[in-house]
Amino acid sequence: MTCIKSAAQGAAQNPGMFISWSRAPLATKIGILGAMLLTIALTAIGVTLWIGWQLEGGAAAVNEAGRLRMQTWRMAHLAATGDRAQLQFQARAYESALRQLQIGDPARPLFLPRDEKTQVAYRAVNEDWRRLTSAATDGVPAPTGAQAEALVNRVNLLVDAVEARMAAWSSLLSAVQLTLVGLAIAASVVFLYASHLVVFAPVDRLRRGLKALEQGTLGIRIPGNAQDEFGELARGFNRMAERLQAVYRGMEDEVRAKTADLRDEQRRLAALYEASAFAAGAQSQRELAAGFADRVRQLASADAIAVRWLDPSEQRLVLLASQGLPPAMVEAERCLVPGACHCGSPAVRARVIPITPGAKPSSHCAKASFVALVNVELTVQGRAMGEIDLLYRETPQLAEADRELLDSLASHLSSAMEGLRNEALQREAAVAEERGMLARELHDSIAQSLAFMKIQLQLLKDAHQNGQAPVAARLLDELELGLKESTADVRALLMHFRTRTDGDDLLPALQQTLQKFRLQSGVPAELQVDGHGAPLPADVQVQLLHVVQEALANVRKHARASQVQVKLVHQPSLQIDVCDDGRGFDPVADAPDDSHVGLRIMRERAAKVGAAVSLKSQPGSGTLVRISLAESEAVTP
Repeated sequence: MTCIKSAAQGAAQNPGMFISWSRAPLATKIGILGAMLLTIALTAIGVTLWIGWQLEGGAAAVNEAGRLRMQTWRMAHLAATGDRAQLQFQARAYESALRQLQIGDPARPLFLPRDEKTQVAYRAVNEDWRRLTSAATDGVPAPTGAQAEALVNRVNLLVDAVEARMAAWSSLLSAVQLTLVGLAIAASVVFLYASHLVVFAPVDRLRRGLKALEQGTLGIRIPGNAQDEFGELARGFNRMAERLQAVYRGMEDEVRAKTADLRDEQRRLAALYEASAFAAGAQSQRELAAGFADRVRQLASADAIAVRWLDPSEQRLVLLASQGLPPAMVEAERCLVPGACHCGSPAVRARVIPITPGAKPSSHCAKASFVALVNVELTVQGRAMGEIDLLYRETPQLAEADRELLDSLASHLSSAMEGLRNEALQREAAVAEERGMLARELHDSIAQSLAFMKIQLQLLKDAHQNGQAPVAARLLDELELGLKESTADVRALLMHFRTRTDGDDLLPALQQTLQKFRLQSGVPAELQVDGHGAPLPADVQVQLLHVVQEALANVRKHARASQVQVKLVHQPSLQIDVCDDGRGFDPVADAPDDSHVGLRIMRERAAKVGAAVSLKSQPGSGTLVRISLAESEAVTP
């Protein structure tokens, strides 16, 4: 413990070090102490493991030497009975065991200790064996009883030497383990003492200083010479104490002013914290906008609020959320052209716009008795993406701190919207990747079926050439028809599974889908768009697009239509109609069952994103497929 303290003090006094102990951060100090203790512990553990390895290798060597004794007596017995074949086998095994004792086997492990006594005993055993081998007339040693007993005695000396060495290792292992226990206890004590010096003592000084301040002792000061975190805290504490002492010497007015400022700042920080926590848990843009509208209105004490967001083409400002606005004003201002009112005007900070009859701001505000409007711009990476409008029936007095708070809240709202948009794009990318994988699987399986059909087609043509004309012709026509339908299905499925929107708007994706439908079917198809709206989440766009594609595929396969029309309606909720003038069907008599996989898939896809699919048809009057999206899902960043 004294050693550690002296080392720390020496490090603090040595100017040649890279960083002195007193100037080192708290994490560095604790890290150095921990590294020292860890190094000692790892070293002790390594020594223990090495000794254990030696003991394990020596134990295996004892077992192997014990086998030499048994083999010696066995060879003596075989020599007496005259079994030369078994004697030769035992001699080879004896030779192999001696060689293994010499070279060892790290994999088991097995090795002889390297001390002089063990090596001398091994050489004695080896020399006796060599003498027996060289004395044999045919190269196969045949030891007599006396020779075997002498060789066994040599082996016993070898075993005794190895066991003596293992006993020494065992004693050393016990000593190391006891030392390790002592080191663990000492390390714990040293670490606790070092923790006291580095952490507990500075914390206690800070605690005592705070207690003195609570009791009114404003002259209290904490030593703050250290350059670590606690030194910074001590100096900060001292500055705070000096400031409080100066305030209490005659600056009561300033205290009251600062207290009021601190309360306001605390209120603003609490509002920002609460808004950030809410933004982190919001699941959709509408939920996010409605939550921010409620919070901002309360903080700004506004009579009404509107949150608007620019669509991707920047042609319309869409009303995402509102509070306190008359219903007529909400309906009239659902979608505004930038610049038609105050929308789109450049604003670096929150600004107050007076509302007077006949002025540029919308007459809807004046009709609702609003006299002023506070406009806060919503920006994403420096680009205007929307605004927050706070409406008042009395002219507000907007302080600089209030402007900063509104700007900060607007920044949080913009960032959260952008985050929701990025999450939706990531989900859409994951869906696109899965669709690509499914497309490859379908391509492999269906393409093989088509190849088989082509082979069968060639066989039927051969049968036709051999005189089986009626049967071959009928089967040939059926296979050719099946081949055409399978090929068309493969192309449709590949396009279906690989479909991906650009993440900005559903309209370009619908236009591209209709273009592909025209090329595949030859049926005229047109797209009609009603109204404007903010874009959908990317994953919602993909699912709705797949439903439309499935509906168009049914038209191509079954409807026999001459004209198809797709209608996209944005307000008040998103709706897509796919209408054809084909043969239609009776929904009652021909009610879809489990065999109608396409319609079931369409409804399952729609249900995943909160949409519904309805079907309307009559024989000879075509079919209408309507996809309706709930209003809560109709808007996204």
